[in-house]
Amino acid sequence: MSRPVAAAALTIIGGLFIGLGGLFLAVFGTIVAVVFHLYSGLFFIGLVLGVLTIVMGGLMLLVPSGKTVFGIVTIVFAFLSVPFALGGFVVGFLLALVGGVLAILWKPKAIDIRATPQPPAAPPWT
Repeated sequence: MSRPVAAAALTIIGGLFIGLGGLFLAVFGTIVAVVFHLYSGLFFIGLVLGVLTIVMGGLMLLVPSGKTVFGIVTIVFAFLSVPFALGGFVVGFLLALVGGVLAILWKPKAIDIRATPQPPAAPPWT
């Protein structure tokens, strides 16, 4: 069975960038929390989005039949990464977006019946 490898690869790489952007904001948010005595868990949403985007890329490879759902969820995560993870420095946003679109548009290869070996026809006297 064929799999949407390009879509999954772009999604996983985009998820890594989104995770890095989320890590940057988490470190920055921690510094702000220490200085101004403010704490918000919103700083860590970018990290979670990065991990979930990587998981969507893995699921595209493991369960190709769910590629449409995984592609839609990846696109949603890509747009959510803009405010929460700086869009993975924009590179992660673009890679995840393209990966999600490729997953939605991917079609498995058609099996050519003529290319598969056919059993020999039985003689008419049997």
